[in-house]
Amino acid sequence: MPHKPLFSSDNPPESICILRLSAIGDVTHALAVVQEIQRFYPKCEITWIVGKAENALLSAVSTGIHFEVYDKKSGWKGLLALWKKLKNQRFDALLNMQTAVRASVLSLGIKAKYKIGFDEKRSREGQKFFVNHRIQDPQNPHVLDGFMAFAQEIGVPPFAPRWSLTLPPQANEKVRAFLSANQKNLVIAPCSSKAEKDWSPEGYATVANYAHSRNMHVVLCGSAAPREVKMMEKITALCDFQPTNACGKTSLAELVALIAQADAVIAPDSGPAHIATMTGTPVIGLFAYHNPWRTGPYHNLANVVSVYEQNARKEFGKPSSELPWATKLKTPNLMAEIQADAVIAQLRQLGF
Repeated sequence: MPHKPLFSSDNPPESICILRLSAIGDVTHALAVVQEIQRFYPKCEITWIVGKAENALLSAVSTGIHFEVYDKKSGWKGLLALWKKLKNQRFDALLNMQTAVRASVLSLGIKAKYKIGFDEKRSREGQKFFVNHRIQDPQNPHVLDGFMAFAQEIGVPPFAPRWSLTLPPQANEKVRAFLSANQKNLVIAPCSSKAEKDWSPEGYATVANYAHSRNMHVVLCGSAAPREVKMMEKITALCDFQPTNACGKTSLAELVALIAQADAVIAPDSGPAHIATMTGTPVIGLFAYHNPWRTGPYHNLANVVSVYEQNARKEFGKPSSELPWATKLKTPNLMAEIQADAVIAQLRQLGF
């Protein structure tokens, strides 16, 4: 018997609540889904509960969505304040697109006819006890396909993810100072949220030197965090030229503008890799600890350089297809196995 969605164009939802607090990469994935819901149900009011940093990105690039910010640092005080703000609202559906216990507890104070969660394979941390409806398991393992299943559960037809971005003009103007007007621009975002997922400064410098030899303009970007600043200094010291350093000099909206205007991006498993997907900029993702078929740059999975599969077999004695959906590897220093030649080969594959 065919699966029947909860809503349709003849019976559209009037209001939907999205619950996806973090992280930057995941909210960029979720944005494509929310924007597709907007297109199919243009009269539906959408409220999105999101983290503080993530809101700075989403509110800068999207329109027609009401954002409610929950700062996890605010703890119970912030949670109770959010519940108070929403106490008079009742949604047709809550799309709980985050499996963390924090999100599930937060969902208790949200009134909705349907509280929709992940399927059996993707559900974690007891989310199934906080929802009354679950998505169908998508065949593709990618995180974005899981998010798209939420849209299909509420009647949105199958779709290819696409983003409509409205960047502030001043953001586009500011980042032009970091880019070359007469060269191809390569943005390297060397750091992820965890040091173990960062590649080596030597590897980045080797690739940067290759790009420079091909007359590409190289820009290093990242936050002002000490670890990232130190990484930029190490890479620069190993380069045969002076790359442009935008580290700590861009807001999230400006980072999106920088990546949007670049010709290619190189990044580990991190927010900038997914921002590149969102802006349509080709990206080479570097992976070791998480399965890139689950968390890689959605439109550039063929350009990923990964050592995940061979190390999954070493750790567990079986291919990733036979492991639980979110299996993370634990062997130390796996990123060191990524070879600069493999990254350069992907740059060539992209035409650089």
